[in-house]
Order: sequence, then structure tokens, then C-alpha cells
Amino acid sequence: MPGVKRALRTRKPIGFGLTGYWKYLGSLVVTAQVYCERSYKRETVRNKNRAPAMQIPKHFARGAFFIFLLASGLHVQGILGEPEARRPRGPGLSARPWQQTPSATQTPRRSGPRRGRAAPSLGLQPGRPLGAPRGGSRAVPPFLPSLVTPPGDPRSRAMAAAVCRRRLPWAWLCRSAGQEVGRHYRAAVCAELKQPLAIRDVAPRPVRPHEVRVDVYFCGVNFADNLVCRGQYQEKPSVPFVPGMEFSGVVLETGADVNTVKEGDRVIGMSSFNAMAEECITDQKSLWKIPEEVSLQEAAILPVSYGTAILALEHRARVQPGETVLVTAAAGATGLAVMDVATNVLQAKVIAAAGSDEKCKLAMQRGAQSSVNYTQGSLKEAVRKLVGEGGVNVAVDMVGGDVFLEALRSLAWEGRIVVLGFAGGNIASLPTNLLLLKNVCAMGLYWGRYKGHNPSVFSKSLSSALQYCQQGHLRPYTGSVFKLEEVNDAFLHVIQRKSTGKVLLSLK
Repeated sequence: MPGVKRALRTRKPIGFGLTGYWKYLGSLVVTAQVYCERSYKRETVRNKNRAPAMQIPKHFARGAFFIFLLASGLHVQGILGEPEARRPRGPGLSARPWQQTPSATQTPRRSGPRRGRAAPSLGLQPGRPLGAPRGGSRAVPPFLPSLVTPPGDPRSRAMAAAVCRRRLPWAWLCRSAGQEVGRHYRAAVCAELKQPLAIRDVAPRPVRPHEVRVDVYFCGVNFADNLVCRGQYQEKPSVPFVPGMEFSGVVLETGADVNTVKEGDRVIGMSSFNAMAEECITDQKSLWKIPEEVSLQEAAILPVSYGTAILALEHRARVQPGETVLVTAAAGATGLAVMDVATNVLQAKVIAAAGSDEKCKLAMQRGAQSSVNYTQGSLKEAVRKLVGEGGVNVAVDMVGGDVFLEALRSLAWEGRIVVLGFAGGNIASLPTNLLLLKNVCAMGLYWGRYKGHNPSVFSKSLSSALQYCQQGHLRPYTGSVFKLEEVNDAFLHVIQRKSTGKVLLSLK
């Protein structure tokens, strides 16, 4: 390379040198690769009818052109240095404007990496130009920082120097530039009702004074999430929206008026259908601290399932020790939670009713005194064989249809039945004469409504769940854990009633 050798003989080596030059080109390759992949993904989403394979050459061409453009810019800017004779003399003067010492009004702002990641040292020292390494200055082409940070931002030169030295990936650069540039998180988005969810990058919004930003570790998948994505739930958010009602995680940021939690606290929380994402913003009143004895995965099971179970048994049915409780859909997340609370907290006897022998076996392992497979005969007759003509004191139904009517007919004198849902898909008509014959009481429970109508009762249910779990009385059961990219598989797992226990999404 005679041209390069001649340049090195006649120029002072203030630039990258050959090694730095090729390291810098390596970073450009990584940058172009990420640019190409993101461009390809965007085009695939926009052009669903076009075969993705036909789009690959176009995006490779874009990436190649991107590399050529940046490499050409390096050559034009004279990355190997400039002739000594062409450099201006005098204090504070430099051949390149980006090597000049910044003025007092251009104090560089400090920007930390997202989520506590350690930022690489940029080698900055007081009184030394931004972007210059220890032991000598380093030329930083001005066009690279403009791709990463806003023009004129002093951080851009330092970041460009770090790229040249460390070959950092493009994703880190976008996050390190500050919250206002490139700081996105992934979320499962319902863009259209009755259609599969899409994983998209979402731009965060600032937290309001009373709000908290949480780094989500686990999110519960509930039957209600499927209903809301199909437009069949009581609450109907406008599309696009992010489903998910419950989560566990770590506090990332708090608003100015927040005084219940602080950064770094482990919390569980409830949200208005925005929890299936790497980050979630919710009101401070919807968060509860997790005791040290409880893991994040166990805590993620508590809000909907155990909050519902505690209110159904303690607040609505008012179960007493020694009473008999019939639980339908007993192997589901809420069914196992109802059994857990009734058996281990309220000291009641439980009859588990499920739709398969495998589910009945699981219910027995989780504390039920007896079990019934209601697909193999009459639930009423099976219960009568177990408890006699007297019947059960309390029934908790989540199936609906004929199973609900059979459970209603299985009640004892002044028995109580609590309706929690209709997983079977059918809503039964209640024959009110059955209420008169035994003076029984039929009631419903919509746990989420207590948040607005009776916040103290709502909050107490979750506080009690955390306390019981901390004391070792409860044993939350996780049935399946899916990744965020498998959210549609998780929904299908719940819809087809294949799930036993709680189904969770893992965001880490």
C-alpha cells in the first residue's frame, strides 16, 4: 500500500491509523447489518401480501449502499490525518472543527445507559477535546454522530470515538444517546381485533407525577386477555392496544409525587391492558411491594387468580372453617388458587371438579379432598355420593352452562354459589325457583371492578395474598411459561383449555 505509506511519512499520525480504520469499518458493517434487518422487518409488516423472500435483495442492496456511503465519508474526511502544513496554528485551533476544545457553554451532558447497563468508558478527561483518547487526539468523522445523536450534541463526538475504539453495536448507541433517541421497548400489540398479536417496538412516554415505570419480568396470561383481544370483554379498549392485566417486575422510574415505592423495588401490579411488554407504566396505587421470601415468578401469579379467590371466599361467600367447597375448573389458574386459599387459609374441605382425569389428579395433588370428572356423568350425582343428600355449603363456578346448573343443584340448605366466569363458553339461565327451595344465594364476582368501586377491599385482597404467601400458607402453581415472541401460542394454550395452573409470559 504505497499510497498509505507515503501518507504516513508526510503526515503526523493524529488519526485512526490502519488498525483503527479497519476497526471502524467493522463497526460500520454491524451498523449496516442492523439497519438492513430493521428495514426488512418494517417492509415485511407493511407489505404483507408480498413474498418476504422477494424483498431480501432490495434490503441487502440498501445495506451495501449504506456501508459504501459511510466508507466514502471516511475517505473524504481524511481519516488517516492531514498534512502538517495544512493545519492551522494557534491556541485552540485545529484542522478539524470537531477536534477543537468545546467552549464553556458546551458542557457535555451525562447520559447513562438504559436499565442499569454499564456504559463503556469513553476516555474523557477535563480539558481534553471530546472524542480524543488518552495519549493523543483521534479524528472523529462528523457525519457518524449525526446518525446517532442530534446535531450539535457534545455527546455525539464521545460516542463516535467509542465506536471507533470498541466497535459497539448500533442498538447500544441508540440507547446511550438518551431517552429521547432510539429508546424503545418490545410489546405484544393488538392492532386488529380477532387477529394474532404482533411484537413491535414501542416508544416510551414520560411518567406522570403519580405514575411508576416498571421493568416487567413476568406477565400473567388470563382468559380475559383473549376476550378483550376479540372484543368480547366488558372493557373494550380502542385498537391498537397492549393486552395484559397483571405483572411482576422492578421499578425503573417514579413520578414526582410517588411516595409508595422507589427505584429498585420489586413489585406486583395491575394495569389497564398494557402489561404484555418489557416496560409498563401504571399508577402507584396499583403496585404492591413483594416480600423478600416471594420470587418474582410466584408473585406474578397472585394478582388476578389469588385476588379473585380471596374475595370470592372471604368477602362474598364468607366461607367458615370446616365447610365444604365445590370448585369447578379446579385445575385452572383461578381454580387452583381457590383450592389453595380454601384449604390452607380457611381450613375448608374442597371437592375439585375438572374436565379430565389428569386435571383431577393435579387437583388432588394440590390439596383437594376428593375430585370429580364432570365430563363422565352428572356432577350433581357425583357430589351426592361424596357428601350425601346434604350437599355442599359453597360452590365456586368458572365454567358456566350446564356445569353451573349442576353445581347450583348440589348446594346444601342456605348454600352460596359464586360465579367467576364462563370458560365453557355458555351462559346459563338461572331458574330462580332453585333459589327458593333451599334458600340458597347466587352471587357474582368481578374482581377488577373493586378497584374503582371499593379500592380498600381491592387492595386488601392483594395485600392478604402477599402476606399469606410470605407466611408459607399459599403455594402458587405455574403451569407454563412462554416467551414474549410466543404470546399467540400462550393464548391458544389457554383458549383450548389445555392449561393447568397459571400461564405466564417471561420478558427476560
